Amino acid sequence: MLDPSLAASGREPPLAVPLAEAKNHLSALVARVERGEQIAITRRGVPVVRLVPDPGAREGRAGRRERVGAALARLGQLRADVVLEGDLRLIAREGLD
Repeated sequence: MLDPSLAASGREPPLAVPLAEAKNHLSALVARVERGEQIAITRRGVPVVRLVPDPGAREGRAGRRERVGAALARLGQLRADVVLEGDLRLIAREGLD
């Protein structure tokens, strides 16, 4: 099975896992990659694929929540400056034409 002492962090070489073992433990390997590790998948002892974290995935929920909150606040500011005059139904119909 996977040896946690071989975990890749920073300058250490990535954990090397044979392809057959990677197929059997893919979920566990993906979980480790999500935590920041890099994993090399080997075929006959030769590295052929490397699993690395997606840089965009590091942001996590907190970062996305902050970006969404900032976007909503900006929309609120923009909306405060907009004044609609006239019949809203007529305006909406004109927008569809």
